[in-house]
Amino acid sequence: MSVRSLSIRPQFTAKSRSSPASEIGASPGCAVLNFSNLQRGPSRSRNLSLRLCMGSGNGGFGQNPHGVGDKDGVIIVDHGSRRKESNLMLNEFVSMFRERTGYPIVEPAHMELAEPSIRDAFNSCVEQGASRVIVSPFFLLPGRHWNQDIPSLTAEAAKEHPGVSYIVTAPLGLHPLLVDVMNDRINHCLSRVAGEAEECAVCAGTNKCQLH
Repeated sequence: MSVRSLSIRPQFTAKSRSSPASEIGASPGCAVLNFSNLQRGPSRSRNLSLRLCMGSGNGGFGQNPHGVGDKDGVIIVDHGSRRKESNLMLNEFVSMFRERTGYPIVEPAHMELAEPSIRDAFNSCVEQGASRVIVSPFFLLPGRHWNQDIPSLTAEAAKEHPGVSYIVTAPLGLHPLLVDVMNDRINHCLSRVAGEAEECAVCAGTNKCQLH
């Protein structure tokens, strides 16, 4: 899914800080969109801000002077599962992420139950020349794993590499693009039930996508 094809659903309104959109933000080709979820009511409205950077490089992602650089390592970490297929799916996502962004050092990690661990991934990033490690939780919402477990495991891994800094980023959270992801998944499953689509990678071989 491309940020170029971002669609704003009726429940969201987008307002630019200035006009035209190409002039928004600190760098050319960047725009800051403010989203207000009107369904929550005026007294409980939630404002979300999304910075979009368009560019020809990094798979369509614009250059951010404070973003990922050549000496950065990115670790995408999920919970980990005893089910091999689930763990392998993270590898597939990491490959997609690496190809789309063009970031030179991107490693998968599992918080528990499977390898590679956060420590393994941290070591691998440093071995590839990273002087800063960015740990990005592949989690939807914040919770104990994001607040405690992942920071603790990352801190332990970092002790072996003095001089290498790190950050644990926020989980996916209330990102507007997730609306498109969920809608696409729903529509694909309904097409599968109607016999007009193949099983997706998530349901492949399970025959889960059916009406009851």
